[in-house]
Amino acid sequence: MEEELPSGTDNIVTEYNTYEDFLDSQITSLDLYYLEDEELARQLVELGYRGSGEVLKREEFEARKQAAEASRLSKRSQQKALASSGKDLKNPFLKCLAQREEANRSGKMTTIIFIRDFNTRGQEISGYIDYAHRLKTEDFEPYFSGKKRLLPRPSDLSFYNWETQTSTSNPTPNYQVIAESASGLLFKNKRDRKILNVDPKAASPGDNSTRTVVDSPQYTQVVIYDHITRRKT
Repeated sequence: MEEELPSGTDNIVTEYNTYEDFLDSQITSLDLYYLEDEELARQLVELGYRGSGEVLKREEFEARKQAAEASRLSKRSQQKALASSGKDLKNPFLKCLAQREEANRSGKMTTIIFIRDFNTRGQEISGYIDYAHRLKTEDFEPYFSGKKRLLPRPSDLSFYNWETQTSTSNPTPNYQVIAESASGLLFKNKRDRKILNVDPKAASPGDNSTRTVVDSPQYTQVVIYDHITRRKT
């Protein structure tokens, strides 16, 4: 098993560009006065005979340096993968989606979005969208860029066309739909099996869940339900 990284070592490898810089940081002017040889002073620091800081061999320094760089590149790549990254968002709804994008992509959160508005035909529609599932199956860059509007579809968790009275419901990888319930429409999280109640009159949407009403001028009604997923132990 790989050894745990000693406390402070991450800071060491990111603070100093080279191993020589790290050694020099532990050499005092008094050391140079008595030794009169910078290279010898570096060797004594490497061996642990001089210096008050952490003893770190060249091979370990280089390995940690590479690990730190790989971690930095990985974080940068993850940030670039976010469709909302770098967008100057003015729309309050899109801001809410951006705030939840990373958590929904990583699985820390599964958000259900209720939207009621009109489609391109002028028909009133409403529905519940599994945000995490849509993120995995659709490119959200056009939404965050303002080129498209996010609307419910017949393939989403729940969909209703008020003019044609077309109604559909579909399970997703994250939620099971419970349509016939005395409490109204319910969604059961497949990961921790918690029930999410979307009834606005309910005292609470459920365990580890919150309900947020979003006032967005682009939509008739938007409500966001956030569920923090927790694995069963």
